[in-house]
Amino acid sequence: MTDALYTGRKVRIFNVIDDYNRQALAMEIDTSIPSIKVIEKLNQLIEIHGKPLRIRTDNGPEFISHRFMDWCHKHRIQHQLIQPGKPMQNSLIERFNGTYRKEILDAYVFYSLTELKTITQSWMHEYNCERPHEALGSLPPVMYVLKYGKHNLNNFSNAMFTTFQHIGNNNDNNYIDLNTNTNLELAL
Repeated sequence: MTDALYTGRKVRIFNVIDDYNRQALAMEIDTSIPSIKVIEKLNQLIEIHGKPLRIRTDNGPEFISHRFMDWCHKHRIQHQLIQPGKPMQNSLIERFNGTYRKEILDAYVFYSLTELKTITQSWMHEYNCERPHEALGSLPPVMYVLKYGKHNLNNFSNAMFTTFQHIGNNNDNNYIDLNTNTNLELAL
């Protein structure tokens, strides 16, 4: 996601959510998030969640760079490009980003990255630990994980897949499918 501080300085927000339990795993904020930072985050997520079988992305510069393509090849991760202008292919992250934009980015004026990061971390805690999600039986994501575990194989279907998404504007969509039942969406 892209926004700006009061000074006009552009900021990028890199969001990672778990499709299965709707938990926001990371919300990183900086003035720039190039492919090297995306790769670093993917490496961290692989350590935690396992290596994906494939990554589906838009044509954003972070994902068509030689560095990113080489990283996918080196890790034997299939890279798939989605069709441009298909926001329905990333509905969970689109909704997440829309909620975050409405409740945080559009509700406050931010004077610094530190201020934006602090308020975002507080919002992320509320989103994960206090806010009930209808799709999770009206439980917050953390409570859902505690009750049902990280992945409930009985609720898993081929329609559910792991996704990492990078968003530069409303038409950018990116996904990553993990070889486990972890479903993540990653957005920038």
